Amino acid sequence: MPLQIFNTTKREIDEARLAEAIQLVIGEEGGTVGSVEAIYCGNKMIRRINRDFLAHDYATDTITFRYNEGSEVEGEFYISLDVIESNAHRFGVSFEDELLRVTIHSALHLMGYDDESDELRAAMSRREDYYMGRMKTVDS
Repeated sequence: MPLQIFNTTKREIDEARLAEAIQLVIGEEGGTVGSVEAIYCGNKMIRRINRDFLAHDYATDTITFRYNEGSEVEGEFYISLDVIESNAHRFGVSFEDELLRVTIHSALHLMGYDDESDELRAAMSRREDYYMGRMKTVDS
């Protein structure tokens, strides 16, 4: 199966909408879904992944791994629903909107976007805004 979504928590999420966003981003950015896994988890799992793979001992909103080059995307990303909940409160947005934005952010990472500098972060944020708008259009 090319795109798989796993929710390791008890919290309900709109998996169909999230899958639609991932496919939209990858498709519009010139890619195709080869094998992509989206794992929605809690702080314990994402902190372990962050520590084991990136040597950071803290929970974060998302961690993305791209396994290949080219237009057919193979990779996986992890999103902490605990961090999403906390950030939604901090930014004054709904849980669903924050989850959608971070899912879009993760899909952009799969397409090669980086956020290591202020300039790259700003470019990535503009793409997130664009896809958030596209998803609102799809919803209406």
